[in-house]
Amino acid sequence: MIQYERFELENGLKVIVHQDNSTPLVAVNVIYNVGAKNESPEKTGFAHLFEHLMFGGSANVPDFDIPIQMAGGDNNAFTNNDVTNFYVYLPVENVETAFWLESDRMYSLNFDEKVLDVQRKVVVEEFKETCLNQPYGDVWHHLSEMAYKVHPYRWPTIGKELRHIEEATLEDVKTFFYQYYRPNNAVLIVAGNISTEQVRALAEKWFGDILPGPAINRDLPQEPPQTEGVVRVLEANVPSDALYLAFRMNARLDFDFYVADLLSDVLSDGRSSRLFQRLLKEKQLFSHIDCYVSGSYDPGLFIIEGKPSEGVSLEEAEAGIWGEIELLKNELLSERELQKLKNKVESNLIFSEMSILNKAINLALFEVLGDLDMINKEGDLYQQITPAELQRVAREMLRLENCCRLYYKAVDKEAVVA
Repeated sequence: MIQYERFELENGLKVIVHQDNSTPLVAVNVIYNVGAKNESPEKTGFAHLFEHLMFGGSANVPDFDIPIQMAGGDNNAFTNNDVTNFYVYLPVENVETAFWLESDRMYSLNFDEKVLDVQRKVVVEEFKETCLNQPYGDVWHHLSEMAYKVHPYRWPTIGKELRHIEEATLEDVKTFFYQYYRPNNAVLIVAGNISTEQVRALAEKWFGDILPGPAINRDLPQEPPQTEGVVRVLEANVPSDALYLAFRMNARLDFDFYVADLLSDVLSDGRSSRLFQRLLKEKQLFSHIDCYVSGSYDPGLFIIEGKPSEGVSLEEAEAGIWGEIELLKNELLSERELQKLKNKVESNLIFSEMSILNKAINLALFEVLGDLDMINKEGDLYQQITPAELQRVAREMLRLENCCRLYYKAVDKEAVVA
């Protein structure tokens, strides 16, 4: 059980404290309720760009990393469809350094054309390297627009098009910052050897006078149910053929999300999983196969991806996957197999709670998700899942008409040369 206390500053900044006196360290985490889904369709990739800009200097601090290193700490960040998260991990006696730095970049960034140009080039190169020049790098661009027609999940976090970042102006950046990176759209989490009283004093001192931003419209267009399958075939200079099946699934707070997540473990959690044992090891249909959920806050995707073995066609490989799906629909999972999966989930959750940094990040994610208490309920939800519920969700979700199928075909190099 993770204990925590919470309070809110007058400017709307929510503060959560988890006191752990067993460690000499403290994690300071600031999460902003903004991700790729909050972007304009004509200006995508901005949340990811800001992950970089937030390290490009703030109003009074030209370099974020140097003071953290001098304080004996470390820091990093991540962005996804739903949130942008920044964390600092350092000795508790130097915790005020983290408050100073995080508050200064929340107050105002160093809005400078040179800084923007540097970070824009970094993001553009990352886009080129990971999406354009890497084999299969554009998979999420295709799956996103195949699975979503109206919801802003229809573009990936890195952005829909390269030009959206290339053409980003200083005025665009300022507008986005003062809309979303404000105290009333953020949560500060402090976990470690520190009391709520200490955190309250530091939060008031460093964050209390930062002005809130405007109210944010959270009324995003919701994707209607998928009623027919979607197929896309790509040909590219990749090492081998690849197959991607993406099924629409429930939102993060729905009970069926946890059922679907456990279904993904049935299929592909370790070397004893069904897809590995039957399709890769026994039938040798695949050289690689995996199954996972996107984990997004709004209704996300259940993904099965694999690379067929040499000499195996995409059609043969896909037929093997559908065979395993039919078994899930028609045969109840044994209690022994289910309990083994539940035990593994429980051990993973317990292990994740050993780190104060993990606890700080998880508290942040659940607070923005809208149910902070869920951090202590997840384990019980997984334990409540029955074989019948796994079968029900498999039947409802793993249907051809609810599936986006992406066939990534390797170009025949000899034919191209000829």
